[in-house]
Amino acid sequence: MAKLPDLPPNYAKALELIDAAHALDPRQAADTSPFELHYAKHMTQWLTLRCPDASPALQLACRAQHFRRAGYLTWRAKLKSLAATQVAELLASPEIEPPIPADDVSRIAGLIRKENLTTNEETQVLEDVACLVFLDDQFDEFEKSSGIDEEKMVGILRKTWGKMSDKGKELALGMELSDRAKTLIGKALES
Repeated sequence: MAKLPDLPPNYAKALELIDAAHALDPRQAADTSPFELHYAKHMTQWLTLRCPDASPALQLACRAQHFRRAGYLTWRAKLKSLAATQVAELLASPEIEPPIPADDVSRIAGLIRKENLTTNEETQVLEDVACLVFLDDQFDEFEKSSGIDEEKMVGILRKTWGKMSDKGKELALGMELSDRAKTLIGKALES
């Protein structure tokens, strides 16, 4: 199985602090782990496939992508900005020695805010990974939500597909998905 490059000790400590914050999420994933920790680990799994040579900054940004957010439906610019600020504060922790360079802290925060999505490769990788985690780990449950009919779900899948790079789409097409997910993705890609 592919593996991401090892993180320098200070970045590994930052990842540990991010995971500790995720572990405080009172919501549970299907595997009974804290939901945000479960999500963050899936982000890293898909990052390994999408960008096996990911920089330390991109690895931390992927792991912290949903930092202290209330859930998927709260994806709003304000909350991205708040998450980026909170992660930047966490990365300034005196527990991280040597300190993570300010340029990397700013870069990680910018990635979380999804700045320069159309021109920054790492931001696009982060977006791809978020879309892949949605399709792989959250789609079936999300699709069952009240108020989500087939037409709306197909529209969501079209938007999701439109956010992804060719590499992200290639990985998505290779996923093992439920029959229902495959049917809806097929419909989304028809038009």
